[in-house]
Amino acid sequence: MPLSSAKPEAKATVRITRRLPAPAERVFDAWLDARTLGKWLFATPTGTMVTVETDARTGGAFRIVERRDGVDVEHTGEYREIVRPARLVFTFAVPKYSKETTRVIIGIVPHTEGCELTLTHEGVLPDYEERTRQGWGMILERLAATLR
Repeated sequence: MPLSSAKPEAKATVRITRRLPAPAERVFDAWLDARTLGKWLFATPTGTMVTVETDARTGGAFRIVERRDGVDVEHTGEYREIVRPARLVFTFAVPKYSKETTRVIIGIVPHTEGCELTLTHEGVLPDYEERTRQGWGMILERLAATLR
């Protein structure tokens, strides 16, 4: 029987850079504090935050559940690297929509009027590349609004 000649689908990397109106330490901490996370990370204008859990240590995990139109959407991940206030690396999955687990890298550098954040999302399926870019763009806008 011949082996399948189908090649695994190449994955994309999405990278977004934003200047934020807050010090690097404050921006970094916003990624790890459950009270702050629920205000902006994976929060949508019409959804209701149901669960925000985070064990903010290397090897710890997070779980964020938002109810959207009566449906709970769970976002999960594990912290792989935490270097305050410059670098955060975590795995990321949305089990409802995909079996894929990807990797997100947050880099933060001080800037004259706050800091500059670069988000790199690795392992994105090509069909989701633009949607992922738009989603993170909206999330970072909500982060900026939360920090103001």
